[in-house]
Amino acid sequence: MGQVAAFAGVTVRTLHHYDKAGLLSPSERSPAGYRLYGEADLVRLQQILFYRELGFPLDEIAAILKDPQANPVERLRDRQRQLNEEIARLQRLAEVAERAIEVQKTGVPLTPEERFEVFGEVAFDLSYATEAELKWAHSAGQREAMARADAHTKEDWRRLMGEAAAWRAELLAAFDEGEPSDGGRAMDLAEEHRLHIARWFTSCPPDMHRRIADDFVADPRAFALVVPPSRQRPGLAAYLRNAVHANAARHAGDGTDREENR
Repeated sequence: MGQVAAFAGVTVRTLHHYDKAGLLSPSERSPAGYRLYGEADLVRLQQILFYRELGFPLDEIAAILKDPQANPVERLRDRQRQLNEEIARLQRLAEVAERAIEVQKTGVPLTPEERFEVFGEVAFDLSYATEAELKWAHSAGQREAMARADAHTKEDWRRLMGEAAAWRAELLAAFDEGEPSDGGRAMDLAEEHRLHIARWFTSCPPDMHRRIADDFVADPRAFALVVPPSRQRPGLAAYLRNAVHANAARHAGDGTDREENR
């Protein structure tokens, strides 16, 4: 029994338990009373360990092994379905944990439940946020944006995200309805986005807004901050980028730079 336990990767206690439960009883004993496992016993043990690894309870394993002619395919399919459901559940939990970690980067003093309530689907990719900090570490605008984000209250974030959601709905509607990216409606939405940044984070002149919009196309993580992946459409990032560039050109053409409403 000790030898079998060693090479099978189980404990002697486990083998005793299988013996007591009638699941695996050694077929022979030595003159000294030691339990001896034959080849058929080892094959049965291998089957038991296979089903245990898949999470089958012992009574179900016993039922499967009781009839050597039985086809276990249906039981295996049921177990496969259960495992896939568990994998999906764990994946969702992993995503929740990842989002909780990422939202911490904003510095908002909220509980996890409050964060999800406020931020919803908007994804804060920690790797992108870190790279942005390194890229703009010496930028006064970046420092101002981080300082103002840290100072926002829960109610501030509710208003900010509500404003962003309403704007996002208008953007999707314009895109879905085929409005040109350089048309008045799209440019007005681009201007609203620029003023939103200025109102909540940092001054955003048209040139800066163009650089931000270029990032939407270059890095999906940046665009996910504006439109969650579940709401995105092919070409939408480029559409917004083009609208921002057209709006910036409009400002250059009329020689104005509208005041940001803080």
